[in-house]
Amino acid sequence: MRCVNKKRAGKKRAGIIASVFLLGVCLTGCGNPSEKGVECLESGQYEEAIEHFEKAVEDDVNIGDAYRGIGIAKWELEDYEGAGEAFRGALENGAEKTGTLYNFIGSCELRLGNAVSAQNYFQVGIEQEGNSAELNQEMKYNIIAALEQAGDWQSARARLGEYIAEYPEDAAAQKELQFLETR
Repeated sequence: MRCVNKKRAGKKRAGIIASVFLLGVCLTGCGNPSEKGVECLESGQYEEAIEHFEKAVEDDVNIGDAYRGIGIAKWELEDYEGAGEAFRGALENGAEKTGTLYNFIGSCELRLGNAVSAQNYFQVGIEQEGNSAELNQEMKYNIIAALEQAGDWQSARARLGEYIAEYPEDAAAQKELQFLETR
């Protein structure tokens, strides 16, 4: 979900998360509003998904997962403020603390212009166990985007140099470094 490719990557990420989410919901009891919410997520019916997940919260069923579902649906609707609130609600209500969840919150913060907060969430996400190498790479790149948004060109340049040393195959990062060198 690199911040530069938000629409395509966000939909791909949401599909993956919805599948994992459905597995978790079924393990705790199929037939509840969260399961219906996941079905709506998978079919792109985001407003309806939100309604089902909100019902699950009201019914006190898998509250953390329901908030995560609300967050995914609001992310897809580009309601980044609502998505961030829902993802934080997931953390507060027992959802597993994953790098993906922190990446979503950081990405919401970044889109809302809260660069410092975004950096913090990305960093916490990187520190979570069980992240894929791809997810950690994405969050490291997103930290650079947050530094740029904050106007901290020197730190962004330094972080990007470290990033390229770790991921030399990233052509977009190479071009970004050329841009930053003009700042």
